[in-house]
Amino acid sequence: MYTPQRYSSSKLVRNAQKLRRNQTEAEQLLWAHLRNRQLMGKKFRRQHPKDRYITDFYCHECKLVVELDGPVHDMDDNPLYDQNRSDDLAQRGIRVIRFTNHQVFEKLDDVLRAISRHLE
Repeated sequence: MYTPQRYSSSKLVRNAQKLRRNQTEAEQLLWAHLRNRQLMGKKFRRQHPKDRYITDFYCHECKLVVELDGPVHDMDDNPLYDQNRSDDLAQRGIRVIRFTNHQVFEKLDDVLRAISRHLE
């Protein structure tokens, strides 16, 4: 049975801070378009702790999580973990949308349009 890993809130915050300092290239590129309310005037937070998870990007106003998936998300049990994580957040009223790193690099305008649709 799937059991999410439990973290203390202080450990979660430390991990989020570390992830903010070490963003992937895809995260850096998308963040350049989400930061400072650039997309539809909505505030996003990056590597934001939400419940027991660290989300790539989170808009509290719209209860929307944007996740970027690199190749590691296709390995082992990661797809199951990602699905369970998305389902868990959905039960808390938070929508999760996912994009691959490839989509961010090759079709950034499409990614931004898709995020915008979820912000409306």
